[in-house]
Amino acid sequence: MAEPEISERFLEGYAGILAEVAETGRRLTRDELETRRALGREAAEAGHQLRALVRRHLAETRAAWPVEAARSSSADSVLAAVEQVVDAFAEGFERAQRLTVRREEAARREFIDDLLYGRSDLGRLAERATRFGLRLSRAHAVAVAAGPEAYNESDAVPRSVEAALLARFGGRKILLTTKDGRLVCIAPGSQPDVLRYFAKQAHAATDGHQVAVGRPHRGPGGVVHSYDEALDALDLAQRMELDDPVLYAADLLVYPVLTRDRQAMADLVRSELGPLKEARGGAEPLLRTLSVYFDAGCVAAETARRLSLSVRALTYRLERIHQLTGSDPSDPMHRYTLQTAVIGARLLDWPAKEI
Repeated sequence: MAEPEISERFLEGYAGILAEVAETGRRLTRDELETRRALGREAAEAGHQLRALVRRHLAETRAAWPVEAARSSSADSVLAAVEQVVDAFAEGFERAQRLTVRREEAARREFIDDLLYGRSDLGRLAERATRFGLRLSRAHAVAVAAGPEAYNESDAVPRSVEAALLARFGGRKILLTTKDGRLVCIAPGSQPDVLRYFAKQAHAATDGHQVAVGRPHRGPGGVVHSYDEALDALDLAQRMELDDPVLYAADLLVYPVLTRDRQAMADLVRSELGPLKEARGGAEPLLRTLSVYFDAGCVAAETARRLSLSVRALTYRLERIHQLTGSDPSDPMHRYTLQTAVIGARLLDWPAKEI
């Protein structure tokens, strides 16, 4: 993009100041310095580069340099005036730039909040998205990474992940940000490699914490839908004690299906597992035993190893579950019902919460 032509307005009065300083040796007045700052602000808002503006001031200095000043002791005064002018001009320019950056950051944060909360008019949201490199008419997917601490965009972890993504996918339409202390990456749904790479980098940068990836969805509302799926996957992993480093919402659809009829699931949990509360120590140890047993493929030796039990102690627990519930975990006829009830118990946070 070509640099806009520098207007003579930004040098207005400069040659006259140099001539007067050469004659009197005075320094710039407060009003003159404020005028230079104001011109610097205008130049920044007009999209000029400070380097080009300083070069233009120096060229004007050479053109307007009083001949008599070059041959007298007033040369020091003229050079001091040049220094004051350029310094004041640059100060105004930099103030305007900082203000612009703050405005851009505020606009970006407002856009991200609206996008991930599903607020604002969807048509207007799609228009604003183009400014940040997103085309919301297409499908997008969202990945979310939790960490050992809350992050904001200026922290080292988000910046290192962003640097890795830009180095590999510099030409892609990607938005990396933070939300509620988590890392968030929004990418086109047709480019799953971006989110896979983000997940790899974020998992490493957050010391092995989990990353969840929502499914691709189309339109302005698609981003918030995918974001919600990723958040739900992280929450589900915690409740179900899933330890996969990367969780894909598409692989976890069975869980929301199981809880779609919450009342029916609660009835199943109470009916099938409620009697475990009568055991010594309550239901939790036996519920944990069932959960690990099913995760281990119903292999007793592997289950005992994971629970740090002897096979004999595990067998006793399974028999006790059979006695209390009337369902035998080792019987394929009973196994499906028990396993579904165990999943329901984790999803409903039973027995910690009454259902």
